[in-house]
Amino acid sequence: MLELNKSGTDRPGPGRLPAQGPGPDARPADDAPGTGEAAAAERVPLRPYLVAGAILCALYFLYAYFQYSRFGSPSWDLGIFEQEVRAYAGFDAPVVDIKGPGYLILGDHFSPIVALLAPLYWLWPSAESLLFAQAALFALGAVIVGRTTQQLLGGRSGLCVTVAYGLSWGIQEAVKADFHEIAFAVPLLALVCRALLLERYTAALLWSLPLVLVKEDLGATVAVVGFLLFVYGRRLQGALLAAFGVAAFVVTLMVLIPAASSAGTYDYWQKIDKNGEQDVSMLDSVLGVLDSSVKIEMLVFLIGITAFMALRSPLTLLIVPTLGWRLLSQDSNHWGMVWHYSAILMPVLFLAMADGVRRSRDSDRPWLSSYAKVAVPVAAAIAVAMTQHLPLRDLLRPETYRTDDARSQAARAALDAIPAGARVETDITLMAHLTSDRTVYWVGGAPGTAPDIVAINLDFGWSRPIQDPVAYAEQLHPEASYRLKHRGGSFVVMERTSPEPAEIPGVPGG
Repeated sequence: MLELNKSGTDRPGPGRLPAQGPGPDARPADDAPGTGEAAAAERVPLRPYLVAGAILCALYFLYAYFQYSRFGSPSWDLGIFEQEVRAYAGFDAPVVDIKGPGYLILGDHFSPIVALLAPLYWLWPSAESLLFAQAALFALGAVIVGRTTQQLLGGRSGLCVTVAYGLSWGIQEAVKADFHEIAFAVPLLALVCRALLLERYTAALLWSLPLVLVKEDLGATVAVVGFLLFVYGRRLQGALLAAFGVAAFVVTLMVLIPAASSAGTYDYWQKIDKNGEQDVSMLDSVLGVLDSSVKIEMLVFLIGITAFMALRSPLTLLIVPTLGWRLLSQDSNHWGMVWHYSAILMPVLFLAMADGVRRSRDSDRPWLSSYAKVAVPVAAAIAVAMTQHLPLRDLLRPETYRTDDARSQAARAALDAIPAGARVETDITLMAHLTSDRTVYWVGGAPGTAPDIVAINLDFGWSRPIQDPVAYAEQLHPEASYRLKHRGGSFVVMERTSPEPAEIPGVPGG
């Protein structure tokens, strides 16, 4: 289990890099790594990991690109994030009309770090640029995780862990879920864990600070980094970082998000205290953290992908805040192995595995030391075997690369019927293909705006089939009149025939 008393600072831990002379692991006062460790680190080549990272980046982007090209986005999130990045790229406030006309996205989730994608968007103003950025960030995490493992364990362990991490279900499901802001947290957490394992504690502190700009809940994770620093003997640094993490968590949820929200509150509290329309007490939420087989399966597979060796490292404590809110949530989407929620846990768990192997190699328990010698290849084998049932498996299927099927052609014809610069209300199918040069609303989420175009996919999965698309558009917007402009396959485009309203919600001067 977790061994908090074994930080590696009191004695050479199991599996530590061999000393090259008397006292090479003594830590200088300036927090620099010892000469023996630094020399060993320099002997680990970077090139193989850069090559592996480039291959993983290509695989991730290839999958995401063809899913996008086949109009297969699983949610509205890619469109939301493109609207946000597009606003930052234009030096505007991050208004996301998909969430509601004039909606300031910082009142939903606090992720200002997404503004860093603006320069890429200047060069490549498309949702595809976000998909590439995420692929690159995930692959960067693999480079950090793999090379750090090599420095800790030697041999070929680094490349094995690179494969295990790169094919892990948390990363693959995040790739399938399109872009999300947590892509930035993945390499940052890898760098935090790397610094902790190499006893570069000031670096660990500095790498953890930007996490509070990735998403509002990560302040709690920063606080756990501070706790680990405190346990490892950096008491002042640890206490200050823990206090900062808690303060950032509280201020973001209680002050910053409510200030930016039109409702004046943090909407996602309802994920914990409401199940549909039914109120749920905090006690019931806590008692119900393991009330579903889906939750238990997710926990087993989280630790199982590391051959259970992550349990030997205190780094595993870093996954507790994220798991905490997910298990407390009443939203079943947060519990399982799909979507993007587990991606930020992957670098932590795989570096915790490397630490667990290092601590177990010279264990007094023969079975544990023997198992530690094979745990890394076992983890790689688990990742490869699981990929048979995970998204990247689709890259071996010829139909993945077919973007000229009848449905895709009909979708592109619908896009061609929508003029650039138009205000469009639509569903998920076309959404991310319109956000680069149109104002896009979620269907049914923009009352009173009388958009220029209403474009829908009749096969989207409506609760009731839409028999008369024009009547449906006018039902959404009784203040306007519409006519059928284009119909092909399941895609229908209606254009407004009545004058534009003098005032349009969410549009300054409208």
